[in-house]
Amino acid sequence: MKHGKKYADSVKAFDLTKPYETAEAVDIVLETAKAKFDETVEMHVRLGVDPRQADQQVRGVLVLPNGTGKTKRVLVIAKGAKADAAAAAGADYVGAEEMIAKIQNDNWFDFDVMITTPDMMGMVGRIGRVLGPKGLMPNPKTGTVTESVGTAVREAKGGRAEFRADRGACVHVPFGKMSFESDALKENFDVIVDALIKAKPTTAKGAYILSCTISATMTPGVKINVKELVRSKE
Repeated sequence: MKHGKKYADSVKAFDLTKPYETAEAVDIVLETAKAKFDETVEMHVRLGVDPRQADQQVRGVLVLPNGTGKTKRVLVIAKGAKADAAAAAGADYVGAEEMIAKIQNDNWFDFDVMITTPDMMGMVGRIGRVLGPKGLMPNPKTGTVTESVGTAVREAKGGRAEFRADRGACVHVPFGKMSFESDALKENFDVIVDALIKAKPTTAKGAYILSCTISATMTPGVKINVKELVRSKE
């Protein structure tokens, strides 16, 4: 893949092969950003698990203490008091049959998160085949199928993040924007690492966090010193 001059200049600013302490790595990413927009900062972690095994799936949900830097549009499928609670919590769209029909008939997807109550899952399930591929299908494991819709809406709006190991046992999680202070990014990063460690399958053997790199949308990746990172969490 061919990169531009700005990317090439960023590469010269640090050693691509050297693993850095987290705080220094975050500072390098912030210093090498050259884009004219507020880039997303993301971590990429390779885990020592086999995602093909049902008992070695790694996934979870957490609330970042400093938010994600992105405003998420939330749709809640609920009725009655639950719908009222969702609206009061700041949901962008609240409804039931009419919202399902809008998605089905108008191919409407102007939302980033769908939250629903358990009693509405039968209705939501009818459009699962269009929600699933877009990553919008509500799931109890990620807290988007819940009776506590107000709390779920506030979390989604306030910095809720999900992670899931892909087929290559890699996890990719955005943890802020270039406009964030370094300490805020570091705090978000640490919370995600703690959640990943907590999500380690009991059947996973050997080293768990194999490698970790952080980067912004348009910057080269900066390697994290995994040995020191793991040691700091023990």
